Amino acid sequence: MPNTLHKIKVLLTTEERAVLEEICRLHGVGAAKQRRARILLLSDENQADGSLPDRIIAERVGLCERQVVRIRQRFVREGDKSLARRPRPAVAGKLDGKAEAHLIVLACSTPPEGRDAWTLQMLCDELGRLKLVESVSRETVRKSLKKMSCSPGGSSGSASPRRIGRGSSRGWKRSSMSTKRTTMRSTR
Repeated sequence: MPNTLHKIKVLLTTEERAVLEEICRLHGVGAAKQRRARILLLSDENQADGSLPDRIIAERVGLCERQVVRIRQRFVREGDKSLARRPRPAVAGKLDGKAEAHLIVLACSTPPEGRDAWTLQMLCDELGRLKLVESVSRETVRKSLKKMSCSPGGSSGSASPRRIGRGSSRGWKRSSMSTKRTTMRSTR
């Protein structure tokens, strides 16, 4: 249970209050952003009735009491930036350009003796054996090959073979019935 003795107070100006009320009214705004704006409006000390208790705010917006406290704290620390989601930290991929180039060369080369095609696990093992990466998952190799439109299994990455030649497009079909009757213009 949050400590309500040291409650961080939200004191909104009339401009901030107008902006938050506008966010709550708009339909194109995400639900999470509207919920944060509603929390800040309900916890404003400058409103006529004063701030509502965290328990009541949490019930009205459908969150737990701790999340209400966190949103209020973030607003006091960061201001209007607290309404938007925090950006997720970028994670560098395991395969750099050099390793991806070797992967493509491997996938396009002839498979080891006794095999018809490269498997994802074999490609992972080979990248490790060549010391291009310390370790790499099959999913990372699959995504890299998909990004490059390569498939270790064959020329097509899909389950169905490609249609080639006449009639391969799904365009217009010729009707079996022909119209021999001449059409006349209506004179109405």
